Amino acid sequence: MTTDRPCLTLAHSPDPDDVFMWWPMTGKIDPRSGEVVAPPVIDTGRFEYRAVPADIDVLNRRAISGQPSELYDITAISFRAYADAASRYALTACGSSFGDGYGPKVVAPPSPPVGGVKIDCDGCLKKPGVRFAVPGVRTTAFLLMGMVMGTEAVRRALDEGRVREMGFERVIPAVASGEADAGLVIHEGQVTFADAGLKMVVDVGAWWKEKTGLPLPLGANVVRRDLEGRYGAGTMAEVERTLRASIEYAIEHRQESLEYALPFALANVDRGGDQRERPTLERVARYVDMYVNRWTRDMGADGVSALRRLFDAGTAAGLCPAVGELDVVGIAARG
Repeated sequence: MTTDRPCLTLAHSPDPDDVFMWWPMTGKIDPRSGEVVAPPVIDTGRFEYRAVPADIDVLNRRAISGQPSELYDITAISFRAYADAASRYALTACGSSFGDGYGPKVVAPPSPPVGGVKIDCDGCLKKPGVRFAVPGVRTTAFLLMGMVMGTEAVRRALDEGRVREMGFERVIPAVASGEADAGLVIHEGQVTFADAGLKMVVDVGAWWKEKTGLPLPLGANVVRRDLEGRYGAGTMAEVERTLRASIEYAIEHRQESLEYALPFALANVDRGGDQRERPTLERVARYVDMYVNRWTRDMGADGVSALRRLFDAGTAAGLCPAVGELDVVGIAARG
């Protein structure tokens, strides 16, 4: 892109649902080189937008850091990590990931290798010595796993060094190889873990639904609060409208969006995923349909209520700092 308009960075995870949503406003990029290979297809107003795909744990850490050089203008972030970054970022009404009775899963082998710990139920996660592979301790998925296990058990696992953080695409291979006894899978691994011979121990989204009756807030989309000072009052709302238009275009052009997302899913496997779980267009579509839903278009009042419940429960469990009033760009939300 070569215009004189200001360019805002739009950071997102390389998993299919994020890729699906944002290409209409950033243009299509090569999943390996990051080079733009096709221009945006919607009117992006007075701004250009540059896509920055990165692992969600990387995005969480950058948003939390507070270092100006590390802060993207718009970024995907785990709702759990947002609790540490709320002073710098505001939530947008669109672009979030919610699961309704489903979500990240804790998986394990049916029979552990020699020296491993057998995991048959969610209570088994509290056993002494269980080694966990997780995509980041600041993810909402880890927050939920900690609620399932209980504060004491998860703290003990952390203190004893039994929780290993790694790229999300490496969790399934780590469990399948015996490097970990149990793994917390997010992104497309939620629909492919069985291909690696693993079984589900607990679906934290189903657990949350049973406990609360609410959808599960997982991933947020946020904008920097200082955009207002840099580009004028109303800039965050302007950006949110462009984000919303991008999502709507992607949904209306579903097949093209899915075909664009597939190479990113394949690249995730090539970066360390289990080769037995090569993504297909059908599986990408299944995953996208799970997480590009009505709450993605607009989290609405029920989404805000679910988010408030998540933060309150996480704080009560000692696994999340307190979050004050929720201001969501695009809707009026009061905590």
